[in-house]
Amino acid sequence: MMNASIAAERPQRLGVGNARRRNPSPLPWLVPLILVLGIFYLYPLIDVFRFAFTNVSLVGADEQYTLQTIIHTLSRPELVQILWVTFVFTASSVVAQQVLGFFIAQVVVRSEDRGLFGSTIVRTTALVAWVVPGIAGGIIWKMLFNEAPFGGLNSLLRMVGAAPVQWLSDPDMVMWSVVISNVWRGTAFSMVVMYAAIKAIDPELYEAAEIDGANAWQRMIYITLPQLRTAILVNMILITIQTLNTFDAIISLTGGGPGRATEVLSLYTFNVVFRNYDLAAGAVLSILMLLISLGLALVYARFLPRGEPV
Repeated sequence: MMNASIAAERPQRLGVGNARRRNPSPLPWLVPLILVLGIFYLYPLIDVFRFAFTNVSLVGADEQYTLQTIIHTLSRPELVQILWVTFVFTASSVVAQQVLGFFIAQVVVRSEDRGLFGSTIVRTTALVAWVVPGIAGGIIWKMLFNEAPFGGLNSLLRMVGAAPVQWLSDPDMVMWSVVISNVWRGTAFSMVVMYAAIKAIDPELYEAAEIDGANAWQRMIYITLPQLRTAILVNMILITIQTLNTFDAIISLTGGGPGRATEVLSLYTFNVVFRNYDLAAGAVLSILMLLISLGLALVYARFLPRGEPV
């Protein structure tokens, strides 16, 4: 009896062993990823939250834990203006990128459907701006907006007999100059998202609407836009977070000036850390940016259709 039971258990153990060999544990493969995420993402994030409760500085002062850094940083009088500039820059850029991205995607899709020449050129031209680094894009637009006689846009205005514009020195105009440069660079991403979403719409919907007598405007309002709802909201989340973190193009284009007319929150944080050497205040401002991004993402997500992933 004993030998029979041992013989019966042996195939079971062999079966378990074979199953383990066929389905090995994923832990050895996940350990490198966990280490990378922990060292380069999780640890710095924890350190940022820790720095916010200290008075740590880049000049080597003694580190002490205190709440005064948070209170002093959030009560700075210039912070209200910085937040307003950030709001205007972000809202204008997001709206313009959505509208232009949708328009260019529509043009490309319609031209491809009709087999028109130039659709690939339009798509490629839009993508070129996307791959240009932010610093390089700021320098390009600084040459275009330059108010000297050799400035690109003012030279064109003089050729047609119009008065030159103070693109970068007028506090009321400079914000829109920065928005134009940011929209030029970021529209391609919205175009790619909209293009993919439009191509995924069932053509039979348009055929049925055309049979029912719907014109092009009605087809866009009642078919295209509702079908693009999820893509529009997800795109808004992504480009809002990206725009909130934009400072490289601004620092090379205006440096945040004149005055603080174009100093957005990300650039203000950069200046606090690397010009004022106040690492603790920079940590507080970084957490503030994180909270703003998460808050806006949650607001956008509430408008997503039920059951749709973000």
